[in-house]
Amino acid sequence: MSVPDVNTVLVSVCIPTYNGAEYLSEALNSVKAQTFKEFEVVISDDASKDNTLEIVEDFKNSVDFPVTIFNHEPQGIGANWNNCIRHAKGKYIKFLFQDDVLAPHCIEVMVNVLENNSKLGLVSCKRSFIVEPSYLNSTTKEWMQNFEDLQRGLEFSWDNGVMLLDKSLFKSPMFFKRPPNKIGEPSLYMFPKRVVNTIGYFREDLKQVLDYEFCYRLLKRQNIAILKEELVSFRLHKMQATNINRTSEHDDYTIYNSLLEKDYLWYFSRQKQVAILRKRYPLFNYLFKIKRKIGL
Repeated sequence: MSVPDVNTVLVSVCIPTYNGAEYLSEALNSVKAQTFKEFEVVISDDASKDNTLEIVEDFKNSVDFPVTIFNHEPQGIGANWNNCIRHAKGKYIKFLFQDDVLAPHCIEVMVNVLENNSKLGLVSCKRSFIVEPSYLNSTTKEWMQNFEDLQRGLEFSWDNGVMLLDKSLFKSPMFFKRPPNKIGEPSLYMFPKRVVNTIGYFREDLKQVLDYEFCYRLLKRQNIAILKEELVSFRLHKMQATNINRTSEHDDYTIYNSLLEKDYLWYFSRQKQVAILRKRYPLFNYLFKIKRKIGL
């Protein structure tokens, strides 16, 4: 098999790493097993202290497709994700986190969807779970029940295994109900690299919600396709970044809620708009009360 020219690769598989040695080989092997071969792998490492880089180097020497490794000064997970994108040469960005696993035909399916739907801004999919035995407890089971189906209750229909989301999602009462992430984790999706020229990169001041904040920013401009097929296995384990960030001090939800009120107000239903305006502007609330009192 010939090595694809880096200037013609369609997909950049972006793998941000940090102390990922325990599960990284399985993630990389799932890349090696892809039925679609016209891709490069871009790895951005946040100064790992385990043998992550040794595993990556061994992987690079064992494959015949381009693998580029970048040492990145730790500045938060968003900065590492963005570093991958900046170094990517492909038309499409396909994230894979160091502890997740791609189905063999994942990239092929997603490329076909995007190549045949040029107006799509992003394609995501359903996922299965890999739960480490030591992490299978009541809390984990409750989390899975709450977050297994991210599109639960949405007022969008499935058509040939595809749910097409548009900005009308913001008008739905379901948008404000759990789970807040209706799209999926970054390992689940692929998007054209060009979208960052329009909407910008992942916000580096966020730790917990930066993935779906990025997707909703995109959804204001372009539709998002959700594939019903489980094309990614999402691993749950104790050292997962999501869990570490959840226990750290940050003001993600304060920032996120402020963003929604400021940048999404006119995408919401009239009822939600009025509720936000009444909360944010005392004069508006006063006038609203007067209007209701006199029956206007």
